[in-house]
Amino acid sequence: MRVRWLGWAGVELESQGESLVIDLLGRPEGVLEGTPLSAPLPEVTPPLTEGRVLAGLCTHLHRDHTDAGALARALRPGGTVLHPESFGGDDHENLWTLQAEAELTAHGLPRRPMGLWQTTKIGPFTIAAVPAVDTLGDPQVSWAVEAGGKRVIHLGDSMFHGYWWRAARRFGPFDAVLTPINGPTVCFPHCQPPSPYPASLDAEHAAVAARLLQARTVVPIHYDGFHLEGFYTTRPRELDRFLDAAAGEPYTVLTPKLGEDLTL
Repeated sequence: MRVRWLGWAGVELESQGESLVIDLLGRPEGVLEGTPLSAPLPEVTPPLTEGRVLAGLCTHLHRDHTDAGALARALRPGGTVLHPESFGGDDHENLWTLQAEAELTAHGLPRRPMGLWQTTKIGPFTIAAVPAVDTLGDPQVSWAVEAGGKRVIHLGDSMFHGYWWRAARRFGPFDAVLTPINGPTVCFPHCQPPSPYPASLDAEHAAVAARLLQARTVVPIHYDGFHLEGFYTTRPRELDRFLDAAAGEPYTVLTPKLGEDLTL
């Protein structure tokens, strides 16, 4: 299996001449339109197999992880979008998922909502929706993918939780764990009072989560991206802090350049 980091949380997986994308982002400037942006946007690159991708996997329906336009360009005709099942609720609860939902519908992309622990097979890939925890309470999964005898898991921007051991038992050990490391704190109008705890895995949490998942290698993702002062606050030196936290762990950390191939 070949793994390519496409920027932010975007990843391309290729095996036996077929490919998947996970959390593809193609136009980051559109994600935060109308917000008081105070830092550079993440650099992204399109998948190498653009136009021929079998399926697009979305860990959750926030627009920096579900980019309908990028998915429409990437997928082959009839290609499918997989995402977590809805929790229901009113528009206030679903404020951050409504726009991504509408954009997927507007692009007419075939969609397959996946329940927790549900598995499916697409081409050479066996795909499982592993429980994950979203800081806003929106549906989120991690995607465990196996192909060609190799196993990877993509953690989206999950917080720390207690499903690591079950995931490792059912679908691991993992040849590669793709983990967020930026650990922002967030304060959004529809989720008040705010939490002071990391909204996704920070350096220290990610280092431990990868160990519990029995990772052989770890690829940090979801860093050097958004910073919205007062809304989405990150700390400096995100990658350096993760490398420090992972020092002495039993896995190898790989930090590919944008679009660079890693062969498992």
